[in-house]
Amino acid sequence: MDTQTLITGLAGVLFAAAPIVFAVLGETFSERAGVINLSMNGSILLSAMGGFAVAYSTENIFLGFLAGVLIGAFVALIVAFASITLKQSQVAVGFVLTLVCRDLSYFLGNPFMGLPGPRLPSLPIPLLSKIPVIGPLLFNADLMTYFSYLLIFLAWAWIYRTRPGLMLQGIGERPAAAFVRGANVNLMRYVYTVLGGGFIGLAGATYSLSVKAGWNGTISGLDGIGWIALSITIFGGWNPLRAAFGAYLFALLQWLGLVLQPSLPGIPSQVLQVAPFPLMILTLLFVNIGNAEWVERTLAAMPESTRRVLARLLRALRASPPAALGVPFESE
Repeated sequence: MDTQTLITGLAGVLFAAAPIVFAVLGETFSERAGVINLSMNGSILLSAMGGFAVAYSTENIFLGFLAGVLIGAFVALIVAFASITLKQSQVAVGFVLTLVCRDLSYFLGNPFMGLPGPRLPSLPIPLLSKIPVIGPLLFNADLMTYFSYLLIFLAWAWIYRTRPGLMLQGIGERPAAAFVRGANVNLMRYVYTVLGGGFIGLAGATYSLSVKAGWNGTISGLDGIGWIALSITIFGGWNPLRAAFGAYLFALLQWLGLVLQPSLPGIPSQVLQVAPFPLMILTLLFVNIGNAEWVERTLAAMPESTRRVLARLLRALRASPPAALGVPFESE
């Protein structure tokens, strides 16, 4: 593989990862606030269909993106209302919503199946796009890809470097303590859940208006992306930088599946296409087994040098969810 092909392929990885980044960061905000938005898979599908339908009908691509954001935010609002106000199970509500949204997207999207529609154009950044290697890799993409870069660092800075971000961590970890300090816990949970849902909706619209332009129903290849984004959120330890790394890793694994296919003719193409999914599940497993007793025993039986390396790796992967995740808060 020559250098130019490699750069083009890696630029494609960054481009394809943008909607996953949006979805993962949206779920990170929601779960940091203590709310699990399990409707993500259906929300992505419905916002992808809705975004494309609005853009096609109005011939305005930015209205399509706005529609995707509003759809995702509305679905998240239902999750917030059912779990925060009605005190229903977040898992149950989210799972039912993901099924409803998925079926709605297929049913309502029938009139738009396979239609040629608008697509977000590439927008090379003057001067920067001409820099060798870095230019074509980072600065020769579309607006949503650039926004995904920016959002990663904005999300990280908001959570870890601002007072509202510290309050966000508090309502997810110790909501009672945050309440004593003056936080309106349930209102903030509403805000961050809806905000996260908006980013999830943006992910769906980015798929149908940029990455996989158009709407093709059940063969769109989007069903399951929400579950992958949910697993990447856990892999990322609810940290925007680490979560973004997980999103790019998943996109890279998908690209490698395509690149390696000609070199491995004996392996069915379907195997390489689905390989990133079990690999992400395996990685997620390593995130959660670090504290297991049998792992400690296994490490203790290994040579010292090997034990240290593996222990350091497991420690780096280890992540704990917000302590109040999924737990309703009562101010009385």
